[in-house]
Amino acid sequence: MRRLCLALMIVGVTAGCIPRGAVTVDPAAARTGTVESVFIATTRAPDPRTGEPFGHGRSKQARYLRLDVAIPPEREPGSIDWPPARRAPDLAHDFVASAQEIMTGPAAFRAELARELRRKPAGRRDAVVFVHGYNTTYAEGAYRLAQLGHDLKLDAAFVHYSWPSRAHPLGYAYDRDSALFARDGLQTLLEQVAASGADQILITSHSIGSLLTMETLRQMALSGRSDLLRKISGVVLFSPDIDVDVFHTQVAAIGKLPQPFVIFTSKRDKALALSARLTGERKRLGNIESAAEVADLSVTVMDTTAYSTGAGHFDAAASASLLLILSQIAAAGGILEGEGRLGFLAGTVITVRNATQIIMAPVAAMSNL
Repeated sequence: MRRLCLALMIVGVTAGCIPRGAVTVDPAAARTGTVESVFIATTRAPDPRTGEPFGHGRSKQARYLRLDVAIPPEREPGSIDWPPARRAPDLAHDFVASAQEIMTGPAAFRAELARELRRKPAGRRDAVVFVHGYNTTYAEGAYRLAQLGHDLKLDAAFVHYSWPSRAHPLGYAYDRDSALFARDGLQTLLEQVAASGADQILITSHSIGSLLTMETLRQMALSGRSDLLRKISGVVLFSPDIDVDVFHTQVAAIGKLPQPFVIFTSKRDKALALSARLTGERKRLGNIESAAEVADLSVTVMDTTAYSTGAGHFDAAASASLLLILSQIAAAGGILEGEGRLGFLAGTVITVRNATQIIMAPVAAMSNL
């Protein structure tokens, strides 16, 4: 118990030293960086103490907006640099929004997203919906989707669901409750995206956001929304903070899983190791030892342990070398887009009943690109 308390204190102190993300709007950023538009639905309430329009409070009424994020030209893939407080942003290095538009309601959101989708050829009007994880501010979630979509070179409309995380390292219990609170909001967003004319919807989620995603899919299945489930072309769970037994019961209620269904795992994920200790379990879904633990399910387990550095809690978004490989796979119509072509993946491929496990090896993988 004393070790666990010490670990929590270390996490809190370390996180407190890192500048937190906030939206900085500078129209000049559009002339310097590459603009990625992110369509956002949020159930975050305004913070009356700080004046922050999208704080950690919970709102039953969703708000909709569009944030144009300028990806700076001088950066490493996977990195996000925030402008330091009390100085003008460096547009060559810092992530800055070139514009932010708060919409009047869901109808305006649908119309704006429909215009974005119509810019793409018929049959390829796809949307990627990202659900952020634990300890995340409004800005951090939106900018992460812009960075991930840019670095992976995804040809899709980017949609973010910003649920009310406390954005504090000691707010874990609050965030777990907020994830359950936010289920209806996520389902409503998926309905809006489908109504906007998206041909297919790929759901991606991180950490506790994966719990929110699975609970929402379960809710949709139990309420008979098979029409909406058919729109889901795939699901990607990054470092999912879900109990393995709970995951099995969620899948049992959902039935046939959207395909592809990809789970990114790492045995060096320190955040999930701590989460497991907090829940009294040995592991979470995102740090399972092998695909044998989900062998009865039609899933692909991507083991990125070899790429893990630091906390190892979002390797697929933060590792430059892993992003390079994944972008090549996506560009070739690989596993992230559902065709299951594993030729670009150098490493060990193991099939355990219905599940496939890919243990990625950096040196070999880079040599095959």
